[in-house]
Amino acid sequence: MKNKLKILAAMMVLCLLSVMGASFAAAETSAYIFSYDDMFSKRDLKQSADLAGSTDIALVSGQDVHITEAGVYVLSGTASNVTVYVEAGDDDKVQLVLDGVSVSNDSLPVVYVKTADKVFITVSSDSSMAVTGTFAADGTTSLDGVIFSRSDLTLNGEGKLTITSSKNGIVCKDDLKITGGTYDITAASKALEANDSIRIADGTLNLTAGTDGLHAENEDDDTKGYVYIAGGTITITAGDDGIHATSVIEVNDGTITITAAEGIEGTFIQINGGTLTINGKDDGINAARKSSAYTPTIELNGGTVTVVMASGDTDGIDSNGNITINGGTINVTGGSSFDYDGTATYNGGTIIVNGQTLSYIPNQMMGGMGGQSGTGSSGRGGFFGRFFG
Repeated sequence: MKNKLKILAAMMVLCLLSVMGASFAAAETSAYIFSYDDMFSKRDLKQSADLAGSTDIALVSGQDVHITEAGVYVLSGTASNVTVYVEAGDDDKVQLVLDGVSVSNDSLPVVYVKTADKVFITVSSDSSMAVTGTFAADGTTSLDGVIFSRSDLTLNGEGKLTITSSKNGIVCKDDLKITGGTYDITAASKALEANDSIRIADGTLNLTAGTDGLHAENEDDDTKGYVYIAGGTITITAGDDGIHATSVIEVNDGTITITAAEGIEGTFIQINGGTLTINGKDDGINAARKSSAYTPTIELNGGTVTVVMASGDTDGIDSNGNITINGGTINVTGGSSFDYDGTATYNGGTIIVNGQTLSYIPNQMMGGMGGQSGTGSSGRGGFFGRFFG
């Protein structure tokens, strides 16, 4: 009887440990890096402006506009060589409502935010902006975007904004957010560029870029320079990277279609949901050590990812560190499907390589540890793999 009790107790302990282990593994691999509530404020997500007490401004060719205090300003009119300067206080929030604006400049941004706490650009009806010549500088500051902001910048609304640029489309030296509206951007260099982050909650983005579609990079703080996508429809055609970030790229939802030399490049790339289609000439998704704060990792927890690679020395999924697949579907077509230098951890989901469903993560280039193995939760991907290599 005592032996039976001992066996029963041992079995209960094993079951408990198994449950604890499963819970731990789930917590380790399913934790999102960022919180949606921290990414966007209520005002960011509001697609219309409160026009009570607003100021109407009709743009006139050759006459710059200077906004020096908080408020809501409704811009309208067709003009050339006009710059709307925002020079408000450090605590001031300024909202620019584009109500049928059409501006073409030779060498200066159409909107230049010099000082403010935060600026909202709300597209209430279809508008267009263009800079066609060589951008001028403001002292030591290179003004290289049709919309150029030194402060936090949010774009929202229900209309469409068309931007054409001889350099960059929208440049923000802080956090750039898009929560609604339609944006057709054609830029000789980058379509969207930010120092600290690019955050997209919703909207339709059609981006054609000579270099990168989305580019987030902070040279002074490599924990920043990240891209967060929670929704929207994003179509990118880029000469270099479709999406590029110094630190993290997190995709939780949305429909993203990329045609580029390299589809997605960052240090830690986490895909939790959405539908991604990548047509690449180099790597489809590439985790490279651009930030010292994270281990190069590609982590798939959900969503559907389709990668089609050109022939030659190309990789569908390339990590200079680890790859972790916990769920979702990843479908890779190309000569080399996966290439990793660290460990590969396969906990679940569907892997399809050149039409064949696999139960492991291959390492066809054989560039690192793991070979064709990598099952269970023994790998170093997931939460802890972000910080320890």
